[in-house]
Amino acid sequence: MAIQRMDNVLIVVDDLEAVIAFFVELGMELEGKGPIEGRWVERVIGIDDVRQDVAMLRTPDGHGRIELAMFHTPKAISAEPKDAPANTLGIRRIMFAVDDIEDVVARLRAHGAELVGELAQYEDIYRLCYVRGPEGIIVGLAEQLS
Repeated sequence: MAIQRMDNVLIVVDDLEAVIAFFVELGMELEGKGPIEGRWVERVIGIDDVRQDVAMLRTPDGHGRIELAMFHTPKAISAEPKDAPANTLGIRRIMFAVDDIEDVVARLRAHGAELVGELAQYEDIYRLCYVRGPEGIIVGLAEQLS
């Protein structure tokens, strides 16, 4: 077997607290948060003089994790437009299954989230939407109907 599991997805952010609050409102649980620095991390990521704060969040089922990193040094750089459209190359979104999509969208709007397109239904199977949250992070939401 080549892999055992997907461990986490990293998102580099400027406002760690705002992004943590967004994902906690979505239903993720904060596992831990703290500073990361030193030669070992510099060797792993290939950047010198690294000083960052990192937070790890997990889904309620314990199988999915998001790692958030806020770099103090060196400063993070932007590789694309802030609100990149869905057809921009690279990772575009993270998709979550939810129980009540309208409730989740309403709660995330309190954290500045906006619909990317609109809430749509795929046959009699799913209701789906994309939400753009803090720092342009796109989250897909899917409510299974049948």
